[in-house]
Amino acid sequence: MKIDSNDLKECKLLIKEGSHSFYAASKLLPKYVRDPAIVLYAFCRIADDVVDQESKLKNPIQDLRNRLDLVYNAKPRNCSTDRAFAALVKSYELPKELPLALIEGLKWDQDGRRFKNLSELYSYCARVASSVGVMMCILMNVRDGDALARACDLGIAMQLTNIARDIGEDARNNRIYIPTDWMKRNGIAVDAFLKNPENFPEVSILVKQLLNKADYFYKRAGAGYFSLPKECRPGIFSAGKIYSKIGKHIAAANYDSVSRRAYTTTFEKFLMLISSIGDSALTTVMPIPSTIHAAALPEVNFLVNSVKTPKESKKSFKQRSSKFINLLFDLEQKDRALAGI
Repeated sequence: MKIDSNDLKECKLLIKEGSHSFYAASKLLPKYVRDPAIVLYAFCRIADDVVDQESKLKNPIQDLRNRLDLVYNAKPRNCSTDRAFAALVKSYELPKELPLALIEGLKWDQDGRRFKNLSELYSYCARVASSVGVMMCILMNVRDGDALARACDLGIAMQLTNIARDIGEDARNNRIYIPTDWMKRNGIAVDAFLKNPENFPEVSILVKQLLNKADYFYKRAGAGYFSLPKECRPGIFSAGKIYSKIGKHIAAANYDSVSRRAYTTTFEKFLMLISSIGDSALTTVMPIPSTIHAAALPEVNFLVNSVKTPKESKKSFKQRSSKFINLLFDLEQKDRALAGI
């Protein structure tokens, strides 16, 4: 099902104004991936905005679930993002569990959920970030379990970077994503920190820990780039580079993300996009690093397991396999006849 050109145009405007990093990186994606990816991110952006505008809706999360039901019933609301997303869902057989996971993560935000340990934090990252990574893989026609696991790693790395960057801003909005066990071990009372985050410079230790974890997942995700179609690698690689650069800026500021907020400049984005285009390792055939087979985190397994090979593809592969086997059988029979067997 083709995405309407006017709906696509509206989605592009939304992303251009609200998601600068993704919009920049999307320029490196081939058109067959770029357009549906913009639709996907537009829907995600709308979902995030709906929750942020909580006062305007009695139950924004339920409203999002209702909208998603309409999309999957091929009866989307009469707005560009919903119509375009419905076309995407039908074309790619996008598992409903994936956007539902994103909405669940947004509900955790709305509820002000706190995370006791890393496992709980990873579960949050899986929903708000890794779910999008898996959906992006589907748009690139990649459904291999190892590749999906690496996409989840990249999502976790990016979200941990976001969290590390926004410590001060989140605290001033009465939100905390740092594992509360970490804070307790470092003698930082959560409520006191939320009240006056500037009074706790020692939180920089925890920012550094978050970024160390993010670096670990960026490295694991790296193997996944080589399992993507080669024309898609620079775009995804550049997105990871742009986010990881944010972490480097935080480190350069002595891990202070309370009194300042790190970001990448337009010029830095430009340089990273150019370097991604010129990185021959991403566009040539190379051995895939062994870390491609690293086990997916338990917290993301439900995302990976939700992705199945479309019935049409299975049928097509079965038909092709049968035809190939029959061809081999015919050749063998001819060889036997010629040999007089």
